[in-house]
Amino acid sequence: MSEVAVEKPTETRSLLKGLFAGLIGGLAGAAAKTVAEKIYPPRVHGEPEPSEVVIEKATDGEASDETKEIGAEAIHWAFGAMAGAAYGGLVEYYPAASSKEGASFGLTLAALTHGGALPAMGLGAAPEDQTAQEKTSEMSSHLVYGVVTEIVRGMVRKML
Repeated sequence: MSEVAVEKPTETRSLLKGLFAGLIGGLAGAAAKTVAEKIYPPRVHGEPEPSEVVIEKATDGEASDETKEIGAEAIHWAFGAMAGAAYGGLVEYYPAASSKEGASFGLTLAALTHGGALPAMGLGAAPEDQTAQEKTSEMSSHLVYGVVTEIVRGMVRKML
């Protein structure tokens, strides 16, 4: 049964604790997203991941395959942790942001990244150019990310 987000009394709110709990949740969510994408990959025709495009552009195509792989993984984990931390801080002061057990967060993040920011920066295909598999995989894996991030964030926050 779903819990209703209850406003925390001002004296029990802590931005630092919220950021930390969200960061830990974001790392767990990033791990779950990785597993989800192994099961249902967003790109099946050899298209590069956005993080791979960043490494390619940052190194002017001079990076070795090993460096590209390490860099792309670092970006994936760092983004997952930072997005989770931002989410944890937000939930600390606006508990309704955790609605739908984190699913809303995950789907919003997918829309903002793969539906807007990444195409605008030239790091991914525009929504109208994405395949149905890419769209549904990204939405599904971000849904997993959001739910896992919220579950772990909530558990960690209770321990702090």
